[in-house]
Amino acid sequence: MAAIEHNGDILNTSGNLPDVGVPAPDFILAGTSMERIALGAYVGQRLVLNIFPSIDTETCAESVRVFNERVTGFYDTTVLCVSAALPFAAKRFCGDEGIENVYFASTFRSPEFADDYGVRIFNSNMAGLCARAVVVINEYGRVVHSELVSPLNAEPDYNAALNAL
Repeated sequence: MAAIEHNGDILNTSGNLPDVGVPAPDFILAGTSMERIALGAYVGQRLVLNIFPSIDTETCAESVRVFNERVTGFYDTTVLCVSAALPFAAKRFCGDEGIENVYFASTFRSPEFADDYGVRIFNSNMAGLCARAVVVINEYGRVVHSELVSPLNAEPDYNAALNAL
C-alpha cells in the first residue's frame, strides 16, 4: 500500500506500482470507441501509461496535453492515458482539444487494472479512482520507469518518463 497527499488528506492506494524490471501486469481496458485495448497489442513497442483520476480535472487534462505534445518523434512509442472516465468523455476531450498523439483507455469495465498496478484509491471521497502515476513499459513488456505522483494534483515528471524510453 502506498500513500499520497490530496488537499491535506492522506489517501491510500491498493498496493504499489510495479517495480522496475518486472513484467508489466496484463490488462484489458476500453478505448474511446468501446473497443478492447490489451497490453498484448503493444508487444514490440514502448508504452507509457499516463494514469490519473479523471480527464475532467485540470491537472489530468494538462498531463494529456503535455504527453500529446512531447511524444511526437518517439519511434514505436504509444502513450495510453488511463482513468475511470467513460470513453465518451475521453472521446469528447480528444475532439475538443485536438489530441492526436496519445490514446485513452477506461478502467470502467476492468477495475482490476487499478489493483494490478497498485493505483486504486480506497479511502476518502476519491475511493475507486486511480491515483496519478506514470508507468513506462519497454518493447519487451518490462517496466522501465514508474512514478506515483504526490500530491495528487501535481503533474508527473515528464522528463523522467520520456528519458526512460
